[in-house]
Amino acid sequence: CVVSVTNVPPPHSTIRPGFPVPVNTNNPGVRKAARFGVYRYNNSSNDLFLFKESQINKAMVQVVRGLKYMLHVEIKRTVCEKRDHSSLDRCHFQRKKNLQQMLRCYFEVWVTPWTHKVHIPVAHCH
Repeated sequence: CVVSVTNVPPPHSTIRPGFPVPVNTNNPGVRKAARFGVYRYNNSSNDLFLFKESQINKAMVQVVRGLKYMLHVEIKRTVCEKRDHSSLDRCHFQRKKNLQQMLRCYFEVWVTPWTHKVHIPVAHCH
């Protein structure tokens, strides 16, 4: 029996509040949350270049007055300079060996859809 990930119910439909549960790393909510974590990293870094998520290794979600995502994400330096305010979707990863850099990050991203608010209490990258 093959289960299609597209038919998996949204994370908030079957779980009880309070318990973090694993969620597919390709889930649109997970991908969006990872991007928010990247924005937070880019806003606080002194790097000349913007970073972008390259891989989401692990994702958990917890229902707490919204959805709290706990994400383990790899981010890489792009060719886009910060001062250009580029759209990350159009930023390619660095190809020059001496400029390539990859960081492993842990992001906690709290999304409350009905208020359109996103809070990122934790963004650790190394």
